[in-house]
Parts: sequence; structure tokens; C-alpha cells
Amino acid sequence: MQIKIVHGTAVTPHIADLARLRISVFRAFPYLYEGSEDYEASYLATYAQSPESLFVLALDGERIVGASTGVPMTDASEVFRAPFAAAGVDPATVFYFGESVLLSAYRGRGLGVRFFEEREAYARRLGRFDWCAFCAVDRPADHPLRPADYVPLDEFWGKRGYERRVDLRTMLAWQDIGEAEETEKPMTFWLKAAR
Repeated sequence: MQIKIVHGTAVTPHIADLARLRISVFRAFPYLYEGSEDYEASYLATYAQSPESLFVLALDGERIVGASTGVPMTDASEVFRAPFAAAGVDPATVFYFGESVLLSAYRGRGLGVRFFEEREAYARRLGRFDWCAFCAVDRPADHPLRPADYVPLDEFWGKRGYERRVDLRTMLAWQDIGEAEETEKPMTFWLKAAR
């Protein structure tokens, strides 16, 4: 296993592999994402346009088995910036963690912790952020597709020092598995002081 760090357009050779990885991981609960590689490649290309974006890649040999992203909130889409501006938090003070995806066979090896450590350290090196933030989908506890053995990541995030902020929420649309069209899902932000 190795960790590879890339920024901005340096991720371009990896976009197709990352698109496939995201679709594979996000099909599971709680995301239940019926994605397309074209959409994912387009989404990832927006991160690549930011010269200060961060991609933390976990590789098993040459194969990408996990990835974590980050970008200054000012370079993220409006759907993520707007809740901060509405709450009186300047988006320029926030480094946004896009997502962490990791194939299930590689979980439990400390890579999730490493993803957070790398993104937090990068935000500190940039030196102008007060907050690190990410958002997570809110699914009801009685969702019909929730696996019986599903364990939310709230405890893991809390141990890393993140606080769930119910005052910072957004809506994001995607097509769930088995649905004919996209529907909006509520997302709640988690924050931690960047310094």
C-alpha cells in the first residue's frame, strides 16, 4: 500500500479510475448512488480546476483502492458555500473535504484516519483557514435499504474532533439505486477548527 498526494490538474490521469471507485463505494448505504462515470469524471474535473485542490490516493500496487479530496470552500460549488454564507461564516475561511471513498476490503487499516490527517495538515499548510468541514447525507434510521449491520461514521468523525452542525445544512440531488430520476437529499456539515 502507498499513499500518493496530487494537486489540481495532476489528478487528470487518475480521473477515470476515481470515477469508477466513487460509483462503486457510493452505491452502498447511506448514499445508494446510481451514478455514471461521465458525471463523476465531470465532477472530479471541477476539483482539478482548483490549483489548491488535494487528492489523497491510496494505491495497492498501481490500483487506486481509496481516495480523499479537499478544496478551498471558495472553489466548491454554490450548494456547499451557501449554508456558510447564510450562517455568517465566510466561505474563504473554510477548507472543504469533498469525500473519502475506500473499497470495503481495505477498511480497518487506518486509511480513513490517514485521509483526515493528510487533508487537515494540508489545510494548515495553506495557512488561511479557520475551519475544516465536510458534509454527510442524512438518511432516516428506518430507511428500507439500511443494512441491519450498518454502523454510521458519527463516532469516528467525533473522535477526530468534528462536530455535527445541524445549523449548517444543504440539499444535494442524485439518483438513488432503483429510482427513475434524481431527488434531493438533506446533508449536514461537520466542522473542526483548522488550527
